[in-house]
Parts: sequence; structure tokens; C-alpha cells
Amino acid sequence: MTAEPTQPRFLTLAQVADELNVKQSLVQGLIRTRELRAFQLGGRGLWRIGRQDVEDYIEQAYLRTAERIAAGELEDGPDS
Repeated sequence: MTAEPTQPRFLTLAQVADELNVKQSLVQGLIRTRELRAFQLGGRGLWRIGRQDVEDYIEQAYLRTAERIAAGELEDGPDS
């Protein structure tokens, strides 16, 4: 029986940026504004973000977007 590959529990800033298809500086900004949880390892500026924290951020982004659409702040979709 083959074991299924496991995904890492923690991601680097670059991995999160790749996952969200954004620049690393945006991920740093999300951390700075506390929209995305992260922690620093050691004194060399090594940041890690939990995979679940990324998933939670995405879920919250969907909810915020839906609320803004319902409030009339955004159009119903990207092709509207």
C-alpha cells in the first residue's frame, strides 16, 4: 500500500504568495495588518504560515466578498 503524500503543515511567504497567486509583498502586508496569522522563527526573519491559516484567510475573503456584493459595494462577479 502506498502512502499518500502529505502537505507541509507550515508554508513560507513565497509558498503562500504562490498559492494565492499574489506577490510576496502582499502576503507580508496581510501579516502586518493581522489579516493572515503567521509566526517568526529565530532572529533571521524566517516567517511561517500554517496551511490552515491560509485556508481560513481564503474562507474569510469569500465571506467578505459575498457581504460586499450583497451590500451593493461590488458587482455580482468579475464578468459583470
